[in-house]
Amino acid sequence: MPCLGLMANLCRDNHSVQSHIKSLDKVKPFYRTLISFLAHNSLTVVVFTLSILASLTLNEKVGEKLFDAKNIHQTFQLVFNIIVNGDGTLTRKYSVDLLVDLLKNPKIADYLTRYQHFSACVSQVLGLLQSKDPDSAAKVLELLLAMCSVSGLRSSLCEVVFRPAGLKLRAAGRKHGAGPDGGRKAESGLALVQWLSSPVEGAESCSLQALLLLNELLEEALGADSVSDCVLSFVEMLLPVLLSLLKVLDPSQGDAHLRKHCQRITHVTGLLLVLCAEDSTRSVVSRQVSAKLCLSQVESLLSCCHSNNPLTCLPPGSENDLSQVCAEALLRSLELMSKLRQQVKDMETSFYRMLQDQRIVTPLSLALTSHHRERVQTGLSLLFEATPLPDFPSLVLGESIAANNAYRQREAELSVKRVAVQEVPPPRMNGSNMLDSPSVTSRSVHSLVEKIQNGLELQDQTKDSHVSEIVEFYEQKLSALASKESRLQDLLEAKALALSQADRLIAQYRFQRAQAEAEARKLGCLLKEAERRREDLQGELGSQVLEVERSKAEMEELLQHNARLQQDSEEHQGLKGAYNTLLNRFNENDRLLKELQSAHISLTKQTEALRRNHEALQLQHDKTLSVLQEKEEEIRSLRSDLQQKNSDITGLRDKLRAEEEKGKEKDQERRELEETVDVLRKELNKTEQARKDASIKASSLELQKSQVETKLKQKEDELNKHSAMIAMIHSLSSGKKNDVNLSL
Repeated sequence: MPCLGLMANLCRDNHSVQSHIKSLDKVKPFYRTLISFLAHNSLTVVVFTLSILASLTLNEKVGEKLFDAKNIHQTFQLVFNIIVNGDGTLTRKYSVDLLVDLLKNPKIADYLTRYQHFSACVSQVLGLLQSKDPDSAAKVLELLLAMCSVSGLRSSLCEVVFRPAGLKLRAAGRKHGAGPDGGRKAESGLALVQWLSSPVEGAESCSLQALLLLNELLEEALGADSVSDCVLSFVEMLLPVLLSLLKVLDPSQGDAHLRKHCQRITHVTGLLLVLCAEDSTRSVVSRQVSAKLCLSQVESLLSCCHSNNPLTCLPPGSENDLSQVCAEALLRSLELMSKLRQQVKDMETSFYRMLQDQRIVTPLSLALTSHHRERVQTGLSLLFEATPLPDFPSLVLGESIAANNAYRQREAELSVKRVAVQEVPPPRMNGSNMLDSPSVTSRSVHSLVEKIQNGLELQDQTKDSHVSEIVEFYEQKLSALASKESRLQDLLEAKALALSQADRLIAQYRFQRAQAEAEARKLGCLLKEAERRREDLQGELGSQVLEVERSKAEMEELLQHNARLQQDSEEHQGLKGAYNTLLNRFNENDRLLKELQSAHISLTKQTEALRRNHEALQLQHDKTLSVLQEKEEEIRSLRSDLQQKNSDITGLRDKLRAEEEKGKEKDQERRELEETVDVLRKELNKTEQARKDASIKASSLELQKSQVETKLKQKEDELNKHSAMIAMIHSLSSGKKNDVNLSL
């Protein structure tokens, strides 16, 4: 196990060791040996083995086979079980590191997004935050932050963290609606908030990690289309804890303490700025944040920026410089005041008053000359707000920016010179010679000046022609000595810097040595305790061996019984599948039978209806034939009536002519006769129409009669032909010709 742990530490994030192991000839047997360790009883051995395999084979074919879609879900379940129910803190740490390394692979991260038990596993992992161990909490928070880097997992993490806590806030008195698991989820969300208020010296990393995690999760939750009530409830619970962290700084506690507090304030204000990005959460923040709190916070940060001792701080270009950290916290606080100046009373006045303070120049110039894009953007936004103000020290800000740029340029030049000095080997001299070199050089220069003066006097006296050559020689030597002096000065500065670095390394070494001695004493005590426990466990080992042998026998019996049960289960599954198939076929046939029965009933009804319709049509046909005969009789009677009407019409016409001649004498009779004539005309029209119909029917009957007569004539002709043929046949058969006349 120690060898596996050492190998896991060496292989993790060390490409040289990984490439060396991969280049070995026996790497494949080494892989097979590691894979065989995956079935070990110790979870620590399994975690070490998986960590080594992930470091060596994650991006190769062996790793693709080992961590493919079939095995990865089992790996996830194993790692989560070890994290939640591990043997100890060491195993949990290695399990977290393993899962973090696996999440760096996009394919495995995608597998984790589709893992069906992810929410339950995350809830159990969050339950570990309820412990008071800072190391375990730090590793859990590191794992959650790594999960936040995967876009597909952020929404699931938000649902697990925010919703249970919100439900607990709204239903604190209703215990019947939530079981023990729900209470654990709610407590896990509250435990995440409780780690925010942990003491700075004890678990500052946990507090900062919790702030970063909440920043990521709230940014994801507030970026949705609508903010849920659970998130708002969680924000209402979170805000008092965040505001309690914005305490006034105490410079007397030391620079390290101030630096940690400034980092925490930076993260807290960053989280408040995330909450201010949404209208609903901004209103919640504006109800609890006051202008007095922000003003006191900015005042303390300004005093901290101007009270630190430059001799005790790191160089200003360093990222951990106290002035840089304080400046970033100050700018975040001013940005928060800018976001809330319209919602909080007196916030706008305090904001503009702070922008006109002379002390704002230093942090603002550091932000504008920073290498970080976010700091520059924040500084530009504040500069845009402060430029129109009447008392804003713009000239001082420009001078400060120029000074920072000059300092950076000087640092760059010195770094170039240091590199050049390191490349050129220094001359062999001790420290006293190096320290005395400026005085020696100055004495040599004075002697050279005196010689030059003497030479010039000699030139005036003797006017020798070689004096000019001597002067040129001394000038060249003087310039060489001056360049040598500047180079020695640079070497002296480099040596002083190296000495300061050596002193700092010696102090670090002494501190590490003291820590190592303390750890050695602690390990000695632990070794004695382990020896005592080993002696106690040695006695128990014999009984455990017997129990193991008995357990092996029982295990073999259980395996055989399990195999039989597995076979019965497979047979049961087969029979169950056949039964389901037959049941589906039976249901299908039953449905078809019902459909056919309904179709048969409908067809029977249609047959009965058709039969009744046929009988009705038969009766109607008979009636139509009788009516047709009656109509023929009526046609005959109408013909006789038509002839009678025609004769009546001729008589009436004659009478009409006679009556017209007498019309002048008998007007009254004429009117009556006209009325009679109208009536008779109507009857005449009817009779005429009837006559036309009768004539049409008569013509059709005559046509039919002519057709029947022609057919009859054809039949008679055929009959005559047949009779002639019969007579001819008869005469031929009797031997004489006799005419045979056959007639109908």
